[in-house]
Amino acid sequence: MEIQWLKAFLAIAEQGSASEAAEHLHLTQPAVSKRLAALEQQLGTPLFDRIGRRLQLTDAGRALLPRARHILNEVSDAERELRSLGGEVTGSLRIATSHHVGLHHLPPVLKEFSTRYPEVALDIDFVDSEQAYEALMAGEYELAVVTLALKEYPSLDARVIWPDPCVVVAAPDHPLAKMKTVDLTDLAHYPAILPDLNTYTGRLIKREFDAQGLRLTAKLATNFLETIKMMAGVGLGWSVLPRTLVDDSLAVLPVEKLHVVRNLGVISHRARTLSNAASALQQLLFAAADKNSTEKI
Repeated sequence: MEIQWLKAFLAIAEQGSASEAAEHLHLTQPAVSKRLAALEQQLGTPLFDRIGRRLQLTDAGRALLPRARHILNEVSDAERELRSLGGEVTGSLRIATSHHVGLHHLPPVLKEFSTRYPEVALDIDFVDSEQAYEALMAGEYELAVVTLALKEYPSLDARVIWPDPCVVVAAPDHPLAKMKTVDLTDLAHYPAILPDLNTYTGRLIKREFDAQGLRLTAKLATNFLETIKMMAGVGLGWSVLPRTLVDDSLAVLPVEKLHVVRNLGVISHRARTLSNAASALQQLLFAAADKNSTEKI
């Protein structure tokens, strides 16, 4: 069984089609289809059902999927460990980051990394923080730079890089912005524009309302903070946003009993050997955390 066959199988399973898998692997579609056909021939069973333009896993394909991931992760770990013996920071590095972190916090670190290590090919996926946790545990990434979870994961290491205090905001002409003091009961009378309540940020906010037995009315929900900022700024509802995003389009509401501090940081799998490239990026992130701590003293 060829490693390249398994890579093609896994890419098709994740992308849903041979054409998208080919694009992901930087191969032609016939090459990917040929590798899949060779794998199916060797195993003596189809791994996908061809339904329209999409490929869906058969029972055999679903059984093979976790084993294929495990095999490829073991091969990748071996390659990284052997490359690390040479001490060179080269090769490819696949990481995940959330949109907010990737747009507002990570760029200076990535700029320094690419300047120091130009031989590394960075592959960055923008995903929700919750998805990044699941993907990291499945071995899809070496590092993820995201909003940290509210609980600890035994298999993952997490370190805070940027504390991210949030404030309650609304449009300057919103009725709440005209009040001298605002409490959670006042907020409960108006619709909110918030991240999905199943996200880490959404859970932090909902927890405060639940503690006082108040109902939180979310008129609209989106995980893109820049979109939330725009909708709150035009008066569609109040919201909770990182202080760093607040500008003249928003008024900060004087709410004393809603304290939301997200922690943004880096996570890695404890059982995975990091490549030299991943270790180098991780060290730059740690240095950024140390710099943040020093500046606050």
